[in-house]
Amino acid sequence: MIKKLDKLILKSFIGPFIITFFIAFFVLMMQGLWKYLDDLVGKGLDFITIGKFLWYVSASMLTLAMPIAILISSIMTFGNLGESFELVAIKSSGISLLRFMRPLIWVALFFCGITFMFANYVIPYANLKFVTLYNDIYYKKPAFDLKEGVFFTHIPNYAIKAGKKDADGKTIHNVLIYEQANPLQNNCIIAKTGVMSISADKKFLEFNLKNGFRYSENGNSNDSSTEFIRLGFSSFKKLFDISSLQKQNTNDSVYRNNFKMLSARQISVSLDSLNKLNDSLSGRVNRMLSAYLIYANIDDSVWKKTQVPKTTVNSLDSLIPDSARLTVTDGAISMANNIKSSLETTVNEMDNRKSEIRFHKIEWHRKFSLSMACFVLFFIGAPLGSIIRKGGLGMPLVVAIIFFLLFHLLNMFGEKFVKEDILSPFYGMWLAVLALTPVGIFLTYKAMHDSQLFSKEFYNRAFKRIKVFFSKLRGTSST
Repeated sequence: MIKKLDKLILKSFIGPFIITFFIAFFVLMMQGLWKYLDDLVGKGLDFITIGKFLWYVSASMLTLAMPIAILISSIMTFGNLGESFELVAIKSSGISLLRFMRPLIWVALFFCGITFMFANYVIPYANLKFVTLYNDIYYKKPAFDLKEGVFFTHIPNYAIKAGKKDADGKTIHNVLIYEQANPLQNNCIIAKTGVMSISADKKFLEFNLKNGFRYSENGNSNDSSTEFIRLGFSSFKKLFDISSLQKQNTNDSVYRNNFKMLSARQISVSLDSLNKLNDSLSGRVNRMLSAYLIYANIDDSVWKKTQVPKTTVNSLDSLIPDSARLTVTDGAISMANNIKSSLETTVNEMDNRKSEIRFHKIEWHRKFSLSMACFVLFFIGAPLGSIIRKGGLGMPLVVAIIFFLLFHLLNMFGEKFVKEDILSPFYGMWLAVLALTPVGIFLTYKAMHDSQLFSKEFYNRAFKRIKVFFSKLRGTSST
């Protein structure tokens, strides 16, 4: 019977989980697509490049899709069982809620492990490929698209306009080409008709122009006089180098050392190096100050034996000759400025190192906190479903979205507090888990004791009791 019970709960869970996971994954992926849509439009990207871009974007969304899928599916599973009174029958047979939840607890732990492995190994690789591809797309100029009556200016040193384009997309009329070879030369080509084509390697744009003129101006910076040349032609071929319009293939090793592209073990190694570098900066400050403040390193152990008379600024000035006083003052001011400049530079560098350490710790804790969130949200969803006793995508979905938004907001606030150095990386990145764990314990306790936490009749009875209490209180006060 126990094995059949485990099969029942697993079959009831797998279906809603698969549906909600892919729905959540699709919604999050579309959100990422809309975020970068402006950088993709008009770049002439092929479907393979767009597919890679979406794949790399969606990889980082799995760590968010997994918790919300577990939350919604657990609420739906226990809500459906409660609505069909199967949960009541199981409890009446003497099986506790925790025993009934046991197979799904192991499933939640399994998904926690998958989320961690994905966040630790797959997402860093996907982030590396995504950043490399995104920068190549971002800095890629728009694809060649010559529109009627509009200058195309994305080819360096050229501005091209066609008055009219035929339906074949190749034949153009009333062609105007401005060329700027250097600041003193402004050449121009005008043609009545032409045919444009792109070379096989897509690096050159070829214009075969007919019946036009080429105007050129020759001169140099040493001579103010220029020479103007007008050349008529019946046929003229013009080549444009459009290699700058192509997407560059940057080597991903450029971004390999970024903290988002590292696993937990690699982040730990980087943190050790950053901490050692921070310690070396402190030592460098001490050595720098020792070089300027020479007398600070001398052991002042004789001050107790010899009574040194107190000196004032005036008496100190009297010890310095008038001829050397200005030199000593300028030297002291220069030394103070050098010390101040060196300290400011070192402090800024130390602040940058501390900020980099915080970002590394954020990514390290994120890999564990998001995977643990799957387990915490399961212990929120399963008790909620058994208390609500409503199946489908109505009430369970509303409650799940409320708790997921609470989790997501706490997660974002915690990360922001860590970045601003308000909270430590541990408390900031684990804020959502620490805040929702007591909620999960409370809901599990209420579900085990058949609480009427979301029962309308329970609150109606409580309201009536309060109303009767206040009516009695008014009656006793009037007598």
